[in-house]
Amino acid sequence: MIDLNFSKSDGLIPAIVQDYKTGDVLMLAYMNKDAWQATLLTGKATYFSRSRQKLWIKGETSNNIQIVKEIYIDCDDDTILLKVDQIGGAACHMGYRSCFFKKIDENSITVIGKKIFDPKEVYKK
Repeated sequence: MIDLNFSKSDGLIPAIVQDYKTGDVLMLAYMNKDAWQATLLTGKATYFSRSRQKLWIKGETSNNIQIVKEIYIDCDDDTILLKVDQIGGAACHMGYRSCFFKKIDENSITVIGKKIFDPKEVYKK
């Protein structure tokens, strides 16, 4: 098993997620050792939810799963870059392709993305 530096930030390391084909940044999440090992074993992006304090496989509810194509680590072995095939088209839990769908223009925020799904329908909240 590849050993990363989980000693910082309460055992969590950031995982930057990019679309494998386009290079678009889709999201930022966190992994603990268990999420890292699950990702390596299954090939599906698995993260640690800081709000729920548990592992989650991206897309387990929405079916917008991430199939890992390539993995990079930074020079300190404490940040991961996943290049994924984003199945279903949306990485953002708010229904957008990318979590980075808002752009700062001077003193205002402009939504630059289009919703792919309605989160109320998908998550039944």
